Amino acid sequence: MKHLLSIESLSRSEIEEIITLAGGMKSSRGRHATHPLRHKCWAMMFSKSSTRTRISFEVGIRELGGDVLFLAADDIQLGRGEPIKDTARVMGRMLHGAVIRTFAQSDVEDFAAFSGVPTINALTDEEHPCQILADLFTIRELGRDLDRMKLLFIGDGDCNMARSWIWAAARWGFELRIAAPPKFQPPAELVSRSGGNILVTDDLMAAAEGADVLYTDVWVSMGREDEAAFRLAQLQGYQINDDLLRVAPDALVMHCLPAYRGKEITADVLEAHATTIFQQAENRLHAQKAILSRLTE
Repeated sequence: MKHLLSIESLSRSEIEEIITLAGGMKSSRGRHATHPLRHKCWAMMFSKSSTRTRISFEVGIRELGGDVLFLAADDIQLGRGEPIKDTARVMGRMLHGAVIRTFAQSDVEDFAAFSGVPTINALTDEEHPCQILADLFTIRELGRDLDRMKLLFIGDGDCNMARSWIWAAARWGFELRIAAPPKFQPPAELVSRSGGNILVTDDLMAAAEGADVLYTDVWVSMGREDEAAFRLAQLQGYQINDDLLRVAPDALVMHCLPAYRGKEITADVLEAHATTIFQQAENRLHAQKAILSRLTE
């Protein structure tokens, strides 16, 4: 594996290897036998703001022995219109890898192609693969069987998280349900092309029956702020709350954060399931260290 650009580009065996390695990274934190990034310098290029992604990657790179440069869009010429392929060809001659958080999936793919160094997609409008890998690790860590899992994604079914879950279901083989209003459902072509066991519906309560995991994300993603009023009006019925939990009382409740209490999830439900949600957040560190280690082999 040369890069981590999307869940779509991974095989089940590669996903399995990463989440298994994440467990080892977690159990051996602070006493790693090897430091695969020693004497290497990675860049983090972020055009979108971040809390968990930035902290987990900076800490992870350092814990694996590497040095890291954080570069916001305004820090480099890319923010003034330099083509991504030119930035990539310069950085590829100086750095050992790059973590990119941006808008267009094509920018991450072009950087990987032109830089020649390992490249990680830390979020685009199309996919968020690092989050999915951490989530799969968390679900397994909490004792759920990934092969038999029924995961319900609630809210904007055409966001980067929902699209990444579509590819995760296709690659792993578990059942994915997406409950979203018609205007926020993923394209039928994408669902069909993935080949996964995927149900898309606007009936939230029916979709929750028998679910092992209830998963949600913000209703207004970065870059969609001008649609906020419309999105809030359309998605207000697609919330994780006590009524939903009565339908799936044994389900794990997960949120990739940040959470907006009273919108996609109620405050009471979030706090009742905070142990799971913040374990999920912590596991970004361990999963990303596994990815970094895997890309340096």
